[in-house]
Order: sequence, then C-alpha cells, then structure tokens
Amino acid sequence: MVASAAMRRWTPEERAARVELAACYRLIAKYRMTDLVYTHISARIPGTEHFLLNPYGFLFEEVCASNLVRIDADGAVMEDTPYEVNPAGFTIHSAIHRARLDVGCVLHTHTRAGIAVSCMREGLLPLSQIAMQFHDRIAYHDYEGIALDLDERERLARDLGQKKAMILRNHGLLTAGESVAEAFSLMFYLERACETQIAALSAGRELILPSPEVCEKVARQYEDDDEPAGTREWRALLRQLDRTDPSYRD
Repeated sequence: MVASAAMRRWTPEERAARVELAACYRLIAKYRMTDLVYTHISARIPGTEHFLLNPYGFLFEEVCASNLVRIDADGAVMEDTPYEVNPAGFTIHSAIHRARLDVGCVLHTHTRAGIAVSCMREGLLPLSQIAMQFHDRIAYHDYEGIALDLDERERLARDLGQKKAMILRNHGLLTAGESVAEAFSLMFYLERACETQIAALSAGRELILPSPEVCEKVARQYEDDDEPAGTREWRALLRQLDRTDPSYRD
C-alpha cells in the first residue's frame, strides 16, 4: 500500500527517473560491480532540485522504483518514507550534481579491477580499444580518506571538470552521465578497460601502447554516433531485465 500510494504522488517524470535508476542498480548487481550495500548511484529528478538514492542497507538487487529515496542536494530525506539513506554516501555525488547541471546520473563503484587501476600511478592505460575511448577524457582525484568531509566536494568537482569519467585514487571509479543510460554505459566500459589492463599487466609480457594520435582518433570515433550515448545498449538491457525480473519497476 505504501508503494502504490507513492506511485500516485509521483509525476510522470519522477516515475520514469525511478524506473531508470532502479534498473541501473539491478544491472550493476547483475554485472557484479557492487560492494554489498555500499557505493551509490544517484539520479536527478527532472525539473526539480531533488535526487534519488538507494535505501541504506539494501542490496542493489533489492532496489526498485518504490524504495528509492528522494533527497535534496545535501542528502536530507525529502519525503515520508520508512527507508534511510547514508548521507555520507552522497558526499561524492552531491559534489558532482551541484557543479554540473548537465549531469543527470552519478555512478560510483568499488570493483576489484577499478580499485587496482586506481592504485597505479599511470592510471588507465590505452591498452585496448575500449580504453582508448577514455583517452584524454578521464579525470583523477587524489585520495583524502573516506568521503565524509563536505569540503572535499569542491575538489571533487574541480578535478572532474567537464569530463564524464573519473578515477578516484586508491578508491574506485566514477561516471557522470547526462542520463542513467550514459552513466551506466560509461561505467560498464570503464570497468571492462580496467579488467583488460589488469589481465594484460599480469601476463608479464612487453605491452604495445598506440600513439596519442591513434588514441584520439578512436576516442572521436566513439563520440561520432547518431544515438545519444548509451541509449542503444540501454534499450537492450531493459528488454533483458523485463524478460528475467521486471520487479525493478515496482
């Protein structure tokens, strides 16, 4: 009854945002990019200054449209809900949302490959075609401890600048998309690039690094697409979710 009453209160725009974000949580779980109940994905509710965040303590596979929590830019809960959020978890996200009004979704992960690459001084290397799409398009933020200090937000926003992907040193990965679809797509391929880098480095053989000119060419080729970033694969992923477990829409 709580869920159905909430659904009646939502505008069509909020309903759509909730469904998209819930789908993203399920997909991050499906592709094994979770850290149990930690890390977050946030989405801006169109036409408002509010955001959606997962209920604290829920596995990503449990997240659905009705249990996402509406919060303000400081992480304060802005609705009557039985669920809590982790305000500290929104520190990183709020930094980006405050500074970048073009960003509709911020996705942050603590994966094994992502953390491993974040520990490497050279960061992400252009070892694969997938990695080359991030050539000169990825930012870095030095580790300052667990993101509990609000004054770190200024430095997070500064370091990201106008880019859409960032490696948080000794910490993990972050993507900032205009849409949920773009944020997920960027994270999926950034994670794959990190996995490939770890595999290549572990082989102990001499590596081939393409020239900066080739890397820039590849990055531009990725950007030269008639479809908005991430939407082609996003439609396919939603079809897959709807076939296997459409409960994310509840």
